[in-house]
Amino acid sequence: MFDSVQLGVFIGITALIGFLTYLHCRKAAAGEKSSGRDYFLANGGLKWYFVAGSITLTNLSTDQLVGMNGNQMLLLAWWEFAAVCGLFILAFVFLPIYYRNECTTTTELLQKKYGDKNIRALISLLFILGNLFIFLPVVLYGGSLFMLSMFDVQISLMYVAMTFAAVGAAYAILGGLRNISKSDTYSGVLILSLALLLVYLALKAIDFDLTGVPAERLTLIGDNDSPIPWHTLLTGMIFIQIFYWSTNQTITQRAMAAPSVKEARKGVLVAAAIRLMIVPIIVTIPGIVAFKLYGDINDAAYGRIVGDLLPVWLSGAFGAAIAAAVLTTFNSILNASAALYVCDIHEAYFKKVRNVPKLSGVVQIVMVLIGLSMVPVYMAEESLINILQERFGFLSMPILGSFIVALVFRNVDARAAIAGVIAGVTLYGYLTLSLKPFHYIHCMFVTLFFCIGFSLLVNRLVFGRHASFATKSADTVPASG
Repeated sequence: MFDSVQLGVFIGITALIGFLTYLHCRKAAAGEKSSGRDYFLANGGLKWYFVAGSITLTNLSTDQLVGMNGNQMLLLAWWEFAAVCGLFILAFVFLPIYYRNECTTTTELLQKKYGDKNIRALISLLFILGNLFIFLPVVLYGGSLFMLSMFDVQISLMYVAMTFAAVGAAYAILGGLRNISKSDTYSGVLILSLALLLVYLALKAIDFDLTGVPAERLTLIGDNDSPIPWHTLLTGMIFIQIFYWSTNQTITQRAMAAPSVKEARKGVLVAAAIRLMIVPIIVTIPGIVAFKLYGDINDAAYGRIVGDLLPVWLSGAFGAAIAAAVLTTFNSILNASAALYVCDIHEAYFKKVRNVPKLSGVVQIVMVLIGLSMVPVYMAEESLINILQERFGFLSMPILGSFIVALVFRNVDARAAIAGVIAGVTLYGYLTLSLKPFHYIHCMFVTLFFCIGFSLLVNRLVFGRHASFATKSADTVPASG
């Protein structure tokens, strides 16, 4: 249960993060919220360290800390090692294209390439649906489960989830990307420091001796029955990372808010370094130690080991850090989803938005309510991280396929790309829900190349257009122009 010291430290650190964010953001120009680009991209004013901090903590939340440690095996580190490749591709391939085309959303690039607003709206809708029905509820559930496990309180998980949702929405609605990115950075320093300390204390608790932990939990080579079979690293894994880090609005929005490509790239590369040197350790070691101490307890592992190993005052600080991670990830997803709706759907099909913050706020409130309603769906799942990755495959590879076709080929009709996306969603559903021929990461690989091939086939047979390889000089010219 909470004691006064623990609760005092928790509240004090949470308030300090909020106060530091306020000090940094109070002098922002009054006019920076006048347009979607200014509001959603912080007026292009994020320095590299805020880009790095925001990218790191937007991704590093309870789906990583709770979900990956919940697998209680070293193998899950591959998600983070592969993420480094995804960040490098963002830095050197996608960022220059986004900046050259002056994109507010990643999907705006699709409209400029295909010369059609409908493909942009469709992909935005898929992103929004994925955020609403997968990412938002998973973040709320994972954070709430951690708090209940660590503080050992007997209250409904939904009450904790509602608290996270309300506070996270307030940050996103009132502050825009500027506030979010800076609170991300302050919270990131705290959580990375405490997570590393927890790794040390966990290993110390077992005298740095992992004897007794089964070999399959300590290997980086997964067999066919493991969450990441070794051969999936050769097929779908890298494409999952390209999708997530290079086309996903929630992540790339931070990098697109820097004053220049050079500043953005610096932030992305620092985030990659953090991902390589720090994150794999903190998302696997505590879970492995928890297996030795408590056995196979799945997603409760991280909260349990934090509550048992940290002194009371420090557990309060860790609770504040986890709360910050949940809130920043949650409000980042909200802000990105609102950007997709306002810029890609509302302004395209309804009318120009005069008050971006107001409309964004209304949209985010609706999204919060939908996300909360989905939390109970995830309570029965055994592993957050595995179910998150598998379900998002419905959207990730079809979306990535539309980007690849747009960037690699010219003279492709947008309707052909839309057909490829719809066919890809259908195929992935058939492969993973009915046929189940192999691991879902392999299914993603098959789905991606099917989407690309199907788009090009429809483009040729139905619309009578010959696709050709794009050249660098043509990357700002609409594909259907």
